[in-house]
Amino acid sequence: MSLALALFALASASLAQAPDPQSTLVIELKGGRVLVKLRPDLAPKHVERVKLLAKEGFYDGLKFHRVIPGFMAQTGDPQGTGIGGSKLPNLPAEFTKEVYKRGSIGAARTPDPNTANSQFFICFGDGCRGLTGQYTLWGEVVEGMEHVDAIAKGEPPPQPDVMQKVYLLADAKK
Repeated sequence: MSLALALFALASASLAQAPDPQSTLVIELKGGRVLVKLRPDLAPKHVERVKLLAKEGFYDGLKFHRVIPGFMAQTGDPQGTGIGGSKLPNLPAEFTKEVYKRGSIGAARTPDPNTANSQFFICFGDGCRGLTGQYTLWGEVVEGMEHVDAIAKGEPPPQPDVMQKVYLLADAKK
């Protein structure tokens, strides 16, 4: 009887930890897939925008145009230069006190806090802590950070890596 109870407990724990497919973004990189837990509790407008752009295929094939070791990897610009965005209007800032850390994902913007659009960055480590409360944090990598670590470095990288495909886990082809 205790073996059955242990197996039940193990199965229940696995189910409790399973990602929510509607709130999990998948970023396919050359090295493998990255799973991102979206944080609508922190930035509902930004999460809604990312979901919309992912569903439209906007992010597919976009370059990581600015990758600074120990700091972050930036992407989401269709021009690949860091000055572009989607055709949608800019978003208002949704700053929180949630601390940036390894795997945090934030909205890139100009010096004006209300100019985030489609660009975002993934933090490599604690070098992003200073961005807390100044940039909208909308997600966190929960699996595959080793693939983010392998992204080609540079501003811009000589041979930039791309997001091969970006989609919600709920929309994954089975």
